[in-house]
Amino acid sequence: MTDVNHVILIGRLTRDLSDDERAFAYLPNGQARANVSIAVNRSRKNGDQWVDEANFFDVTIWGKTAENLRPYLLKGRQIAVDGYLKQDRWEKDGQKFNKVTVQANSVQLLGGRNDGVQPSSGTPRFQPKPAGNDAPFAAGDPGEFPEDIPF
Repeated sequence: MTDVNHVILIGRLTRDLSDDERAFAYLPNGQARANVSIAVNRSRKNGDQWVDEANFFDVTIWGKTAENLRPYLLKGRQIAVDGYLKQDRWEKDGQKFNKVTVQANSVQLLGGRNDGVQPSSGTPRFQPKPAGNDAPFAAGDPGEFPEDIPF
């Protein structure tokens, strides 16, 4: 029988994806890498009461997925991650260390448009058409739609 290493997690980002090189960077080969952390809440019964416990997981997102999701990876945003576990081992000053991370194969943004997340200054926002402006509809105008929509 073949071994299986497959993880599916749904949780909320614990911090914004910053411009810090440890959080987002391009490798020498040009591939993008984003390191995020998610909190996954789990309810369990403790005696007669339900207790919530949070587990925190480090997730690495690679390539075009990391580039495309970069502006949307904001603290509090709920995401679904499908991937696998990877264990890194190293030694420093004679002491052995290891860390297990989730390597994302795919990431989906969940929740509504804002999902309780405050947009960053670089995130485009809808601007309603000012009242009293009778200018005709122009391409890219976020105002009203023309009457002759072809569908």
